[in-house]
Amino acid sequence: MWIIQGKVGGVVDIYNSFNEMLVKLFNDIMDIEQKALITEEFKDITSNDMHIIDAIGIGNPRNMSSVAKSMSVTVGTLTIAINSLVKKNYVDRVRSEEDRRVVLLSLSDKGRLAYYHHKKFHDDMIKATVKGFNKEEKVILEKAITNLIDFFKTYN
Repeated sequence: MWIIQGKVGGVVDIYNSFNEMLVKLFNDIMDIEQKALITEEFKDITSNDMHIIDAIGIGNPRNMSSVAKSMSVTVGTLTIAINSLVKKNYVDRVRSEEDRRVVLLSLSDKGRLAYYHHKKFHDDMIKATVKGFNKEEKVILEKAITNLIDFFKTYN
């Protein structure tokens, strides 16, 4: 157990405090993101669809397998979601000219709007997270998040 002296002289159990905060954060994040992202304009898609749109990105078209890999899903699973996003006009799907077996994905104009909407949410979230932090505190937060990512990799 990690115990430190609190600001007003009380004892604070940091371990339990961190645990409660992380559990709450993980439980709330999907609901919060769903409410923030799925506005009237984007009511026909899910937050998972937004993450697929984000994975496709706004750069060069990406093939199905690279998008599936970046999302840690199978190509078959991704295909189901892409079919829906194509029907809803968020994603364009074309065959590669070099290799007709390869399916390339890119965002339509509507998909790019959704991409930037999602990006703004994440930008605002990061700004809120580091608000009032000095450079040293940002470095410490980066290290803590890196440690958490490394921990999650052990379960993947």
